[in-house]
Amino acid sequence: MSEAEREQEGGVPEAAHRGRPAQDGGPAHGGRLAHRVPDLGALELLLAVARLGSLGRAAKELGITQPAASSRLRAMESQLGVGLVERSPRGSRLTDAGALVTDWARRIVEAAEAFDAGAQALRARRDSRLRVAASMTIAEYLLPGWLIALRTQRPDTAVSLFAGNSAVVAERVLSAEADLGFVEGLDVPPGLDGAVIAHDRLMVVTAPSHPWARRRTPLTGRELAATPLILREQGSGTRQVLDAALALCGPLAPPLLELASTTAVKAAAVSAAGPSVLSELAIGEELAARRLVEIPVPGIPLGRDLRAIWPTGQRPTGPARELLGLTRAVP
Repeated sequence: MSEAEREQEGGVPEAAHRGRPAQDGGPAHGGRLAHRVPDLGALELLLAVARLGSLGRAAKELGITQPAASSRLRAMESQLGVGLVERSPRGSRLTDAGALVTDWARRIVEAAEAFDAGAQALRARRDSRLRVAASMTIAEYLLPGWLIALRTQRPDTAVSLFAGNSAVVAERVLSAEADLGFVEGLDVPPGLDGAVIAHDRLMVVTAPSHPWARRRTPLTGRELAATPLILREQGSGTRQVLDAALALCGPLAPPLLELASTTAVKAAAVSAAGPSVLSELAIGEELAARRLVEIPVPGIPLGRDLRAIWPTGQRPTGPARELLGLTRAVP
């Protein structure tokens, strides 16, 4: 007996048994829901046709061409396996099946609108605040300009700033206590992704009265390593770079002073308490006024990259993304 004969006797077509569409074009059962249910664009088109009584007017309202609307409607009818709209010179009229599908479509679109409203509320809550953690030098000398620029773009976003050393900044970002971090270390801390946003150079400096300011021969790396210095604490980006640069110059002398902020280190150096190593970003005014003088140390690599950091695989979004973009736009 043929398949057609079996169907006439009330049997199930073999194609349906095999999970394929029947020969009348009807959809197969099973499979992914997304393959069987029309997308929102098609459902919105059907609702517009029902409301306006014209495929052409529905296409215009939705901002698509009439051929594109016709194609979308035919694809939906083929997907569902039923005719939805009858077209005539007087306009477009829903079939009985089309009227039923339109009722279902309205519920789906209303649910999608509720979903969209909820998502917008989540974005609004995310965008209402920005938590930034930054190492001391970046927080004092770069972030103010970036945050002023961000405020012009997002005046309603409340920004909180934590300033600490690079190790603590990384911990805050990893623990989700900050949405975006800025560090000065040698590389990206484990568990984080990052991007270089600026370059900096460490400088050996003293007060003009220090003997190094009057010496005629260059300071060597071994001399620098053997001299007690006024330094930032362990964990700071400045300390990491200096320790790495002097690693081959012999044992490092214990610090003369170990202070927790760039401002404190700079004040101690200006007061002639001893030589120090500071970011070029932090001492431009002091160098220009000769309250501090640079002591060259040939052959010692004291350049460093400044980085933005965020959790691995979680690229910044919302205000954090905009702030990241501003780091490249604001000098």
